[in-house]
Amino acid sequence: MSTDVLGFEHRYQAGAPGAPVLLLLHGTGGTEDDLLPLGERLAPGAALLSPRGQVLEHGMARFFRRLAEGVFDQEDLARRTEDLAAFVRRAREHYALGDVPTVAVGFSNGANIAASLLLKGTGVLDGAVLLRPMVPFEPSTPPALHGVPTLLLAGRMDPIAGQTPTRLAELLEAAGSDVQLVWQQAAHGLVHADIDAAVEWMQSRFPNSAFLR
Repeated sequence: MSTDVLGFEHRYQAGAPGAPVLLLLHGTGGTEDDLLPLGERLAPGAALLSPRGQVLEHGMARFFRRLAEGVFDQEDLARRTEDLAAFVRRAREHYALGDVPTVAVGFSNGANIAASLLLKGTGVLDGAVLLRPMVPFEPSTPPALHGVPTLLLAGRMDPIAGQTPTRLAELLEAAGSDVQLVWQQAAHGLVHADIDAAVEWMQSRFPNSAFLR
């Protein structure tokens, strides 16, 4: 059910005891429903928390404003990142999620705000799968990520992100993240190899008998 009681229109699906929470973050023009099937595929039995971006660009939902393609409104990004972090904290309490890990799964614009959650040092993520990410900003001081695992899935022919995932991997590594960068023979859209890589990564980094097949 979609609700804005926690500040964001969102969907929530309860998971099996002990399974992680997947924070699903859609791309530009998406909705809170878009990544639910992907979340179910990546970690069957995981709780799914899927908010809708609050910014509209020509009627398309996004998580933060941009000034042009690949040029982000940094002031808005900073504010929206804090708003999303606060939503995650409220949702964990509201849905009584306890101490299970929260893993972001974001595509494009959703991947970028997930990267911002990490680089801002918000502390709300225990891992992240970033699909076709870019560098949201370069922190003046790296946050302390303490080995938080991140998977970056980039497209070698991506006309939007280009080579920026390499720089994002460097920034995350400098902050102490355990980073895996995988390049696919793909453009900006997802391919089957992305799903396979993400499933394998989830099973290796967040093993739990409740959701492993």
